[in-house]
Amino acid sequence: MPLPLYLLAVAVFAMGTSEFMLAGLLPDIASDLDVTVGTAGTLTSAFAIGMIVGAPLVAVLARDWPRRASLLGFLLVFTAAHAVGAVTTDFPVLFVTRVVAAVANAGFLAVALTAAVTLVPADRKGRALAVLLAGTTVATVAGVPGGSVIGAVLGWRATFWAVAVACLPAALGILRGVPAGRDAAEATGRPALRVELAQLTRPPLILVMLLGALVNAATFGSLTFLAPVVTDSAGLGELWISVALVLFGAGSFVGVTVAGRLSDRRPGPVIAVGGPLLLIGWPALAMLAHRPVAVFILLFVLGALSFALGSTLITRVLYEAAAAPTMAGSYATAALNVGAAIGPVAAAAALRTEAGELGPLWASGVLVAAALLLALPLLPAITADRSTELLR
Repeated sequence: MPLPLYLLAVAVFAMGTSEFMLAGLLPDIASDLDVTVGTAGTLTSAFAIGMIVGAPLVAVLARDWPRRASLLGFLLVFTAAHAVGAVTTDFPVLFVTRVVAAVANAGFLAVALTAAVTLVPADRKGRALAVLLAGTTVATVAGVPGGSVIGAVLGWRATFWAVAVACLPAALGILRGVPAGRDAAEATGRPALRVELAQLTRPPLILVMLLGALVNAATFGSLTFLAPVVTDSAGLGELWISVALVLFGAGSFVGVTVAGRLSDRRPGPVIAVGGPLLLIGWPALAMLAHRPVAVFILLFVLGALSFALGSTLITRVLYEAAAAPTMAGSYATAALNVGAAIGPVAAAAALRTEAGELGPLWASGVLVAAALLLALPLLPAITADRSTELLR
């Protein structure tokens, strides 16, 4: 894999830390800003909504921009939003900064996904995506738990400052590793915007986007409200939240790494095996949440399954949208974040049921079940090997 791809993953690490870090900070944010934990959880949905809207919008606006300028601009806006969020005492302002940061994140990720797949041969899109998503999984292994510890010791605002500072080396990496100009082949051979947008009318593309959204909704829904499961159901101290996040992140790193080697040529087994196991896993976590050892084991397994299945489906989005080279990254980003918006809302609603803090885990099981009901009858169509077509 080329060096610029790893430099992009560094920036994705900083952004992934921000996207996931609220899982360990919600109780403190709610207390400090005098809102309920459920209301604080809408910050995750705000971030996701910003990415859903921002991904296609900024992808259109940035079609004619040099990639390095686009990536650097989005990263600097993202950094500024976190600086403002770190000093505000008003929840609506914090909410707005999350939306702004998300739009910048969406723009960055959309451009980065498109850039990444042009840096590798056409039949290695899955591996390129795995490298980028490794930035997210490393964020869950190191960045998010580290942010949770910083939040527990110094307060949640310190975590926002830490994310802002972490973006600076990534900016230097973009300046040094990403070419300043536009790719000549891209400038002369890309399709018209209307042709790229027309790809969204294709049922196979819509289906894999929907499946990716549902699986990601299950992941984000439970991850957002993981802290109460660890502290209330399992009866552990606040610092154990970081341990839980590390295990989930370690599993996700394993899952996305394995899936990266299979999602180009053999996505079918990942979906057919990982899907049913994930369906069993979320309810199992709910039923065993009072046993700390079982919780930690299951979080590792669920991290692996969630990211293996989710990254495979998002890779299929890139394949299905191959005729939309400048917009495919935004379609993949939108699919990821439709799920990230739906998941916490569904989980917050589940918190108000008799299941209480375990409600989000049951909701995740329902979301995975919905994905499987859609996917299994059409599995051959959505897992067809298109790599040879892309090489022509």
